[in-house]
Amino acid sequence: MARKRTMVYADEEDLAIIKEAARRYGVSEAELIRKAIHRAAMSSRIWDEPFFSKTYKRIRNEGYEEAKEAVWREQLDRYRATRNGDS
Repeated sequence: MARKRTMVYADEEDLAIIKEAARRYGVSEAELIRKAIHRAAMSSRIWDEPFFSKTYKRIRNEGYEEAKEAVWREQLDRYRATRNGDS
């Protein structure tokens, strides 16, 4: 992945905190800044599809507790399938 050099201005106090964190974590200051920029970009992204694309189909005359139980049962079945390698 090609990286482009861009000038970014930051407060001296923030840079001092980044410098200390980089020393403490054993990574470069640039690495911490790149990760922060990536997090900012991802939090500002507009996704093409909704985060929750699948909805639960209601069973006729089903109450809230029955619907909740069915959803949890489905999640448990999926979890067990992945634990057993059936994915």
